[in-house]
Amino acid sequence: MSLDWSQCPAVERNPAKVSGAWLFKGTRVPVVALLENLRGGATIDDFLAWFPGVEHRQVIAVLQHIGDS
Repeated sequence: MSLDWSQCPAVERNPAKVSGAWLFKGTRVPVVALLENLRGGATIDDFLAWFPGVEHRQVIAVLQHIGDS
């Protein structure tokens, strides 16, 4: 399943940043990093500690977007 990330306000895409990957807005942290870390057993708090530029509300918005899709 392919998600339409353009509808999620917490992310952005810029071809000049991180090879055009979907990133948490205002960061260089790819959304896929969250998904891979959660899949690997990390908690949201772990992820936020490891990627301090990402805000809790952005993580929640991304997870909500996945749930709604």
